[in-house]
Amino acid sequence: MAVPHFDPASVTRAANDTFTVRRVFGEAYERDGKLVIPVARLWGGTGAGSGSGEVGVPADAQDVPTGGQQGYGGGGGYGVHVRAVGVYVVDDTGAHWQPALDLNRVILGGQLVGAVVLTALAFAWAVRSRR
Repeated sequence: MAVPHFDPASVTRAANDTFTVRRVFGEAYERDGKLVIPVARLWGGTGAGSGSGEVGVPADAQDVPTGGQQGYGGGGGYGVHVRAVGVYVVDDTGAHWQPALDLNRVILGGQLVGAVVLTALAFAWAVRSRR
């Protein structure tokens, strides 16, 4: 019986098909006489591995036939993170960049600033109350 072998290059080829410029620049469309080209930021990574060989079985092992077993293994994968960053708008006056607003980041930034301010006020109050 033939053992199917894993080809690590197949994972890399699949990842390369995913990490394309089409993921960064989306399909352009026209709206109100203007050409709109969506733009995204893309992060990705890939990894693969394989192995082969024979594993010997000790001669004194019980309930295991003597001899050896062939072994082969492999696996791989890739991950992609895509985030919209804005659009290019092309009209009669030229190309213009319109950044995307990530409301979650704005809220998180506000919370971080609030936490720093509250910590500074608490520290100042603690130092003042010790005087």
